[in-house]
Amino acid sequence: MNANRGTGLNQLTLWRDATRLLKLIEEAVRRFPRYHKYTLGSDLRRQAMTVCRLILRAWHARDDRARQLDRLVLAVDDLKLLIQLGKELGAFASFAEFQGIAEAAVTLGRQSGGWQRRAGQPPSPPHEATARA
Repeated sequence: MNANRGTGLNQLTLWRDATRLLKLIEEAVRRFPRYHKYTLGSDLRRQAMTVCRLILRAWHARDDRARQLDRLVLAVDDLKLLIQLGKELGAFASFAEFQGIAEAAVTLGRQSGGWQRRAGQPPSPPHEATARA
C-alpha cells in the first residue's frame, strides 16, 4: 500500500526532504564500521523512519495536528543528536558524508518548526540532551 498516493504528500517539501534524508542515512549506514552498523546505524535508520511516519501523521491529522507536529519537531531533534553522535564516534565514512546528512537534518528541523509555527503551536522546549549538543 502506498500511504502517500492521492494525498498530495509528495508535493510537500518536508516529505520529499525527509525521504531523501532517509535514503542518505541508509546509504551511510551501509558504510559504517561493523561495530556501529548494528547499534548506532539501526537507531539512525529507525529515527529517520519515525520522522517520515510523523510527517504522514501530521499531514493527515486534523484535530490532533498540534500534538503530531510537536512529536515531529522532537523526533527531528533526536535525529540530529544521533547524527552528531555518529560524527563524534567516527561512524561516517567521511566528513563530507556527515556534513550532507547533518545539513539535510537541519533543513528538516527548520521546515518542521515552520509548520509548527504556522499551525499556531508554540515551539516545544528543547530536550535537555539537545540543549547540550
